[in-house]
Amino acid sequence: MPKGVLLINLGSPDSPTPKDVKPYLDEFLMDERVIDVNPILRNIIVRGIILNTRPKRSAKAYAKIWREEGSPLIIISERFTEKVRQQTNIPVALGMRYGSMSIKNALQQLNDQGVDDALLVPLYPHYAMSSYETVVVKAMEDQENHFPEMKLTTLPAFYHNADYIKVLSKSIKEGLVDFDYDHILFSYHGIPERHIRKSDPTKFHCKIDGKCCSTNSVAHHTCYRHQCYATTELVKKELGLDPKKISTSFQSRLGSDPWLQPFTDKEFERLAEEGIKKLAVITPAFVSDCLETLEEIAMEGKEEFQEAGGVDFIHIPCLNDRDDWAALMSQWIKDWQTEEKLPV
Repeated sequence: MPKGVLLINLGSPDSPTPKDVKPYLDEFLMDERVIDVNPILRNIIVRGIILNTRPKRSAKAYAKIWREEGSPLIIISERFTEKVRQQTNIPVALGMRYGSMSIKNALQQLNDQGVDDALLVPLYPHYAMSSYETVVVKAMEDQENHFPEMKLTTLPAFYHNADYIKVLSKSIKEGLVDFDYDHILFSYHGIPERHIRKSDPTKFHCKIDGKCCSTNSVAHHTCYRHQCYATTELVKKELGLDPKKISTSFQSRLGSDPWLQPFTDKEFERLAEEGIKKLAVITPAFVSDCLETLEEIAMEGKEEFQEAGGVDFIHIPCLNDRDDWAALMSQWIKDWQTEEKLPV
């Protein structure tokens, strides 16, 4: 069967204006795997409350990072996709979970090129129901409804893949050149604690008690918290980093329900107050820089850290369209194309 590849990232509004941000936020926040409550309650929360004020605030944040060519996330994803195309000999399409660059349109591109066997690549290193899972479910729904003859194979979460860890570690090492840091903070996107428990296939292992993530279990295959801490540990080992100078936190919480802790913004304050003057931050939950890394961390985070007493602050860029990252993805694609082999 003619093979192809479907890369999927988060997505972006078409412009940094409330008019375009509002429908984007509506699609994102109305996703039952993002705000996983009763549909009626979700509608009240999103359309009755959040969308009345959030679009203007989010539009201002997007405007701070917007480039002349458009959304950084879209630009970076397109450049990465082009590099992968250049290193493979099968069609490669790019889609977004939310926004106008839809998954359906990307599947249509592959279908128009005769593809009926596609590798689905969620561009998320870790498994979470609000990121990796929703991409897979949406892609399969669109495939079944519009392209029933097309077969989809999903690339697994690659947070602990040895080659990925090497590429990520190299990017961090390069980002630390000429920066004599006191501390490195690994900041991952936050999720509600209930998402961890919902994703637990055993329904009893994930207690978020500080012990379950280090106790071997089948639950780790879908435990976002475990996978984030595992990434930090693997990078620490790969680079030989001092454990006393490394910590992990979670950013971007919404609402009053319990979310994964420690919170990144609180960590900025704590570290500064404890005497950390030079802080480096890495955001490994993302492979492409976006609003959550460029504005929330590199801008707002820097300000929060310095206001609390810190001095020097750097955000180490995501993998973006690095040549070694594009080469690794291309190799994974070739392995699947020729041997039906997926990365482990």
